[in-house]
Amino acid sequence: MSKLHTSEIKLRVTLDENRVPEALHWSAEDGGINNEEAKAMLLSVWDQKNQESLKIDLWTKDMPVDEMKVFFHQSLVALSDTYMKATQDEKMTATMKDFCDYFAEKLELRGKPPGRDA
Repeated sequence: MSKLHTSEIKLRVTLDENRVPEALHWSAEDGGINNEEAKAMLLSVWDQKNQESLKIDLWTKDMPVDEMKVFFHQSLVALSDTYMKATQDEKMTATMKDFCDYFAEKLELRGKPPGRDA
């Protein structure tokens, strides 16, 4: 019988007086991440008992809107990839990827680095 390993991911949120996130930091020792700064995070967990997704969405008050748009686009693309890995449903994955392309087109994200107007 193999020995089980426990891995920990830590999130630290610094809040201002109004409980708005000022800073986000995360650590994942197994991944070589130690107290790294982040400007936004999306966390979803599956509650099997209630058959529902629970989530935490946080971003710092200095997260630029243009970067938030890129963050959302990249998150949607990653969800599409994860959906494919989990379900092998090629048809729905293609539909999700089409939406990601549409999202990027409507927000004019293609070929435009975050933080730049040109």
